[in-house]
Amino acid sequence: MNQFALFVASFGYVGFFPIAPGTAGSLAALALFAFVRWVGMPGFELGMIVAVLVVGIWSANGAERALGRKDPGPVVIDEVLGMLMTLALLPVSLTGVLLGFLLFRLFDVVKPYPAGRMEQLPGGYGIMLDDAMAGVYSYLVLRLCMWWMPSWLTA
Repeated sequence: MNQFALFVASFGYVGFFPIAPGTAGSLAALALFAFVRWVGMPGFELGMIVAVLVVGIWSANGAERALGRKDPGPVVIDEVLGMLMTLALLPVSLTGVLLGFLLFRLFDVVKPYPAGRMEQLPGGYGIMLDDAMAGVYSYLVLRLCMWWMPSWLTA
């Protein structure tokens, strides 16, 4: 079961990309985002965020057991959650998606309060919730940018 959890937590082994696995996971998350937008139902989008959070906590715990270390690099399901939260329900253009991606990567690396504290939570909770907070920060800044430059960032 830990191997299946590792498969899920690494987002289909994307997290084993040899260079910048977190960035690779964030990019791969855009494929899931495109699917969610294609479905075109806000309830589905919000449900997917909740599902990724719940499944992410479970799979991150299993991945820690499978790899024998805390917050292992190949776990990128947290980046998937953060990207979905960054872009949630926003009418973003391709430029808006790119800005959201860059904002999320920035906040994921910098981890402003309380994201850095959330990372200290045990197991899958710490892995997932710090990126959820980075997603919230990214969403808010992206929303502000969309208000400021709507013709560039909105679809």
